[in-house]
This record gives sequence, C-alpha cells and structure tokens, in this order.
Amino acid sequence: MLEELFGSKNRERVLQYILARGEGYAKEIADFYESSIDPIQKQLERLELGGVLVSKTVGRTRLFMMNPRYAFKDELISLLEKARAYYEPKEQERLLISRKRPRRTGKPL
Repeated sequence: MLEELFGSKNRERVLQYILARGEGYAKEIADFYESSIDPIQKQLERLELGGVLVSKTVGRTRLFMMNPRYAFKDELISLLEKARAYYEPKEQERLLISRKRPRRTGKPL
C-alpha cells in the first residue's frame, strides 16, 4: 500500500511488523512474511541508519524497535495505522496476534 512512498514493499512490511509487535528481529520478520532474510536485514539496517529504528542486542540477536526520539514518529505511526486499515482483515488479524507459543492443551479460550 505504501510501497511507492517508502520505496520498498519490505520496508513497509518491517515497519508494520514492528509497529504491531513493538519489536522484532530479522529472522522473525522474514518468517512472518515468508520472505528471505537478506532484504529484511537490509531494510532494518537502512531504517536504523536513518534514525527511524533503534536496536539492542539480546544474546546474539539484534532486536529492532521504533526510535522514541525519531522526529516524525507520531506521524509515521499514524500513517502506518491508517494504511493497515486498508489491509485485508485476515492480514490485519495476523499482524495483531502476538502469540509466540502454542496454547496449553485444554486451556479455555
């Protein structure tokens, strides 16, 4: 949806994922979108160099998150949320569900 504005579909995907989940790492984002890891890593690095994202190292993994000091953070979040409203309902739901582990057997919904 915002591919023309951001210059890359993967850049939009990375931003949408991090906005929905709060943080993420390259392999996790690539697996979510069933994409290869290389273009995702390139976009994460470009966004970090541009000041949009910041990263922290946890063990051997670099976690990326929105930069709280980015000058246009609020505007970017608003734009991404508005764009997400035009995604297919199935894609919206997939982005917002943040379970990482399976539900315990027999646990009520």
